[in-house]
Amino acid sequence: MDAKKPIRVTVWNEYLDEQKRKDITDVYPEGLHKTIADFLNRAGGIEAKTSLIGDPEQGLSGEILDATDVLIWWGHVHHGKVTDQAAARVADQVRRGMGIIFLHSAHRAKPFTALLGTSGRISWREAEERCRVWTADPAHPIAAGVPDQFLLDREEMYSEPFGVPEPESTVFISWFQGGNVLRSGLTFRREYGKIFYFQPGHETYPSYHHETVQRIMINAARWAAPLVRVADRDCPNDKESLERIDV
Repeated sequence: MDAKKPIRVTVWNEYLDEQKRKDITDVYPEGLHKTIADFLNRAGGIEAKTSLIGDPEQGLSGEILDATDVLIWWGHVHHGKVTDQAAARVADQVRRGMGIIFLHSAHRAKPFTALLGTSGRISWREAEERCRVWTADPAHPIAAGVPDQFLLDREEMYSEPFGVPEPESTVFISWFQGGNVLRSGLTFRREYGKIFYFQPGHETYPSYHHETVQRIMINAARWAAPLVRVADRDCPNDKESLERIDV
């Protein structure tokens, strides 16, 4: 990717219920997607736009994905409404080099389970618990400028066991007030694409206003930006050999 060009980020959200609930709009008046896009645009070197499930082609058209370097996915209770065709387009783009960041409940999103090949199951509890996030891999680029640990006053509890394959790196581990723990910041690679899962982000809590959470997501967008973007995934017939073939 040309270092002089900004990273093109699309922040995708369901946004089917949030605007109807005061406990959510009090925290995110214009939706979580708008909050995320705004702080990414302030970071420098990133151009962030938003896309919604209610948009044409569910906001996941080939045109949008072709113009996206990193897709950020916030999904919650409407995973089943995403069409198989849209999910397949996303997964294909990741395999061809597009980066993707799955947030919070997106561990059950169709592209997440398709790319990782596992269920994404966790245990959960909504009890306004404190969450202490530990930086398990401080040398990882996503952890740049992030302290050894930081506290979120309220978060939805997600707990191990987490139904994902062995990650490339466990960048963050979270402890919850009730005693549960979760590998809460994980990286994977699928063919040419980079994947980051990050747990914080319950819709009624101000996690995306937290300075350190924002720093992590800015770092993740920069890390996930493609180094290579493959035009197609056909298997070419390389008829001309580079060396002489003696038979």
